[in-house]
Parts: sequence; C-alpha cells; structure tokens
Amino acid sequence: MEKSNSKRVEELLAFSLGMINGQDGRMLIEKYKDAIENVTPHDMLKLEDKQMQMGLTPATIKQDVEKVINVFSKSLENYQWNKPKEGTFLYYLILENEAFAFKLNAIKKILKSYKGKEESDFAQLKVKLLPLFMEFYSFDNHYIKKENILFPYLEGVWESYRPLKVMWSLHDHIRRTLKQLVAILEQAGSQWSEFNPILGKYYSLVFRMIQKENIIIFPVVSETVSDAVWEKMHLQSFDYPFPFIEAPLRPQGIDKKIKEHIEPSAYKGGNIVSETGSMSVQQALLMFNHLPVDLTFVDENNRVVFFNNSTERFFPRSPEIVGRLVQNCHPPESVHMVVKIVEAFRVGERDKASFWINMKGRFILIQYFAVRDSNGAYKGVLEVSQDVTDIRSLTGERRLLDWK
Repeated sequence: MEKSNSKRVEELLAFSLGMINGQDGRMLIEKYKDAIENVTPHDMLKLEDKQMQMGLTPATIKQDVEKVINVFSKSLENYQWNKPKEGTFLYYLILENEAFAFKLNAIKKILKSYKGKEESDFAQLKVKLLPLFMEFYSFDNHYIKKENILFPYLEGVWESYRPLKVMWSLHDHIRRTLKQLVAILEQAGSQWSEFNPILGKYYSLVFRMIQKENIIIFPVVSETVSDAVWEKMHLQSFDYPFPFIEAPLRPQGIDKKIKEHIEPSAYKGGNIVSETGSMSVQQALLMFNHLPVDLTFVDENNRVVFFNNSTERFFPRSPEIVGRLVQNCHPPESVHMVVKIVEAFRVGERDKASFWINMKGRFILIQYFAVRDSNGAYKGVLEVSQDVTDIRSLTGERRLLDWK
C-alpha cells in the first residue's frame, strides 16, 4: 500500500468536513468506505494539514478529531511500521506512554471499588485520588520533550507539519483539565457531580493523545527520522525527566557529543570586539550561561538563533528550537499575541513588552525587547525571563561593605 495517496486524502477530507458539518455519519462512512479502510498515518497528517490550510483552527479540528479517529482507528492500527530500537528517543517516549496508561488504569480500579458510593464517600475518595493526580503533573515532561525536541525537527522536514499545532493545543487542553481536577480534589466541600464530568474529559484527552501518538505521529516519525537525528534527540532529552519510567543512564561525555551535533562554526575561534571591550566566543558563552536569567534571541526573520543555558532555567529549551520560527514556539491559543508584539517592534510602535506570572510558587517576570542596530533598523527580539520572587521581598539596604 502507498504511504499516502492524493485521491484518498481528498476523499478523507470530504468525509471529515461532512462530519464537522453534521452530515449523516453512516452515509459518509459508506460513501468513503474504500478510503477509510485504506487510510494510513501519512494520510492523516496530510488530511489535518489540508484542513488547516483551508482555515480550520486547531480548536475546530480538536472538537471533531475524536469522531474522525474513531472511524479510522482500525485501519491506522493495522498499519505496519518498524518499532524503535531500544535506547532511542522514540523508544522512551513510547515507554512513558505505557507507564502513564498503567497508572491511569490503576485509578480506574480505585474508582470501581467505590462504584455506587462515589457521592456519599467522595471526601474519602478525594484523599486517595489527590496524590495520584498530583503525580500526573510530572508527565508534562513527556509533552515538553515533544514540543521542544521532536516538533522543531519535524517542522523542518515534514511538508505537512501543521497538525503538530493541533497536538500542542491538545497538550495545553490536557494541562488545563488536570489543573481543574486537582482544584476540585483540593476544594473543601466539592462534590462527585463536579468531579466526574471533568474526570471523563481528562481520561478521554490523555488516552486519545496516547492513541494519536501511537497510530499516527510515531509511525510517520519512525519513517522520517534518521539514526543520527534520533541520537541527537536522545542526547537532548537528558535535559528533562523521564516520567514514570526508570531513567536511562546518562551517556558519558554527553556535552561533547551534543556539541558534535551542532554546526561546528558555532565553536570556531575569534573574539567579539566592540567599543566596550573584547572577549572570546567561549567567554561570551560562559557569561550568557551564568546570568540569572533566561535569554532567547529571535532574529529579524522571526527565527530563534540563540538561547543561553542558565543554571536557573525555568522555561524548557532544547537546541532543536534553533532555526525554528518563533510562531511555532508558542501554543496556538497565544501565538497571535506573540505575532502582534513582534510586529509592533518591527514597525517601531513599541520597544518593550512586560508580563508577569506565578509559577510553581515563584513570581516570574517575562520581558520582550526590540533589538535595533546603531541606525535604528530592526534586528530581532530579545526575550528575558527572570525569577524575581526574592528581589520583590528586598527591603532597606545591603551595601558591598556589608557582605560577609
């Protein structure tokens, strides 16, 4: 069977649009039976890509993607592909999914033991469930690795990369829903009737995500990525935890290996010289990496060209984002604001934008600065993020002579 077929994709598109527009599902399935029975993961990506090119938003696609995958799932599950070698980046992503599914099913067993008593014993049930759902926050590292390591590479080699935006949007939907669940479990006096529908929504989202990875994204990725790139991704993955599985041994000389995968021109000699001084490239990198802030620079073409490796980093970054369009570095729900800020900088309407959020009990200041040359020409955007929790609490004075 062909990995993808343009006629089949067009028929699948007609089927999906019919479903979205509320046409009779049985009639549509019968009409496009041949295309449905032969759909491949490659077809699915091209189908979603065409939907987005037509102007359908990730939110619209998300609403109906479950119905469509339900119809296609049998054919997609039958698609033959080579499973990843043990010890590769994809191998561990699949293993994380399996461990997550095991934990999700363990909660199902707990709920089953309370069947018929959920409402009356909800206070007791909450005590059991809260630590289990709190633990699920750590699985976010699985999604972060996809967003920061896998997606940037695929955007460069997949013609039909736009569905990755839908997947990122689904990640955020999962994150929001988990927060809702935890909030209900933490709230005194909350009821099973509040919790149950959100629980069903969460389970549907996470199991569908596992399914979408296993029968669409991962098969296509396995036929797209070379062994050398898998090694590159695997090395980068050690910057993040491996949720719910035993972490693999960190490769010896990992920093050197990562550097070998990056353009050698970034490590050539030479000094940076300006009217304020001179330093080597190595000194400049050391300085950037020791600043107590996260720095990311986006050039005038809207591509990420550099970020520092601060020891106090709180927003995830991976080398794979270098060269990535800044529009692809943000979830679909907020990307329009990023575009608006960048455009205001480009035309000279603004030079700075500041935001602040509470994150994991810390107060984070996020600032964007327009970067211009000596002639005032726009050269890009500098993002500076800093934990200012302790700075906000400072009072009085502490002078240099007071240091001990």
